[in-house]
Amino acid sequence: MAVEKNDVETSEVSSSSWIAPSNWLTWRPTSMAKLAQAERKILQAFLKITYDTRYVSLPTSQNRLWTLSVDHKGNESKEKKVPLVMVHGMGGGIGLWAQNLGPLSENRPLYAFDVLGFGRSSRPQFSTKPDIAENQFVESIEEWRKTMDIDKMILLGHSLGAYISGAYSLKYPDRVKHLVLVDAWGFPEKPPEDQQRRVPMWIKAIATVIKPFNPLAVLRVAGPFGPGLVRRFRPDLQDKFADTLEDDTIFDYIYHCNAQTPSGETAFKTLNTSFGWAKNPMIHRIPDLQKEIPVTLVYGSKSWVDNSTGYHIKYLRNESFVEVAVVRGAGHHVYADKPDPFNKLVLRICDAVDNNTNPKPLKFRESFKASNESPAHTSKTISESKSTKSLVVEDTPDNEDKENVPTQVL
Repeated sequence: MAVEKNDVETSEVSSSSWIAPSNWLTWRPTSMAKLAQAERKILQAFLKITYDTRYVSLPTSQNRLWTLSVDHKGNESKEKKVPLVMVHGMGGGIGLWAQNLGPLSENRPLYAFDVLGFGRSSRPQFSTKPDIAENQFVESIEEWRKTMDIDKMILLGHSLGAYISGAYSLKYPDRVKHLVLVDAWGFPEKPPEDQQRRVPMWIKAIATVIKPFNPLAVLRVAGPFGPGLVRRFRPDLQDKFADTLEDDTIFDYIYHCNAQTPSGETAFKTLNTSFGWAKNPMIHRIPDLQKEIPVTLVYGSKSWVDNSTGYHIKYLRNESFVEVAVVRGAGHHVYADKPDPFNKLVLRICDAVDNNTNPKPLKFRESFKASNESPAHTSKTISESKSTKSLVVEDTPDNEDKENVPTQVL
């Protein structure tokens, strides 16, 4: 069996010198080859379609973005449809879309790439100025789009990827047919101190100590214990993919994505202030987004991201199409927590783009299996039925009503 050179070097270090204190803290059982192996195992387990993975070179910056493509070459009716482009969040990679890539690419081209500075893509040095670092992300997508010869796209971003997608859409609006923001990071403004949720002093003390470091530095400092930290502190990650992957592949993938030399992670630190608030919140800029661009905001009902920002955006863009959807039972990783409802929602958006229109509001009684009639003064919401796997209508108590109720809660 052929062994990568990097793996040989790692093995030599582990067998002869890792016990030395000076090396124990810096040695990490990772390599790009191991990341590629974990990614390949995930994609092969979930994808039953023809796809291509390759590096796309960016001529101006000389960087490369690791890209997964489903082109439908030879199928004219599919390959001519507006493609869906997916932008992952902080610390992720294309492998985390594994449960979405197949269903969402069934009838159109789909592209997903490792964001600049993450996964298997180039890891350049980002500016320490937030506006410049943000623009580096934006320009990497535009260079990639030109190289891929994509005219217009449905742009979908998750978390940090949603922030970057929003910034891209502001700068290059003519390239975006529909903007989908999934549990978006960096949109709300940091509230005044007296309106913030009280944070225990010990957490503030720890935050002060680790502030000079990158967010995921602990994985690298932990050396050989890094992989175990991922398993210990994020056991939920395995649950999201457990139906298909029964081993530790997801843990391995997350670890190897983030144990490499920090780059995009450093840029993320540049973009945010204390406790994760964006230095340049998107809420102040999103009203300037070209009004013809429809926007759908997707949230998990159990996520730490406050979905009230979505309603604020709906208010600020009251002359444009803005839809807010909350996926029942999903956390921050909506696409992995509840892949079926998430995929149906995105496909509905894609179908609307094909028809050159906006998604129609769901007619609950016609589109979903309804429960008993609700009492007066309640709003309808939707959740996934565990018994039938269908979408059913539920009632929301009066005290959960809002002036701008969501178009749907999946």
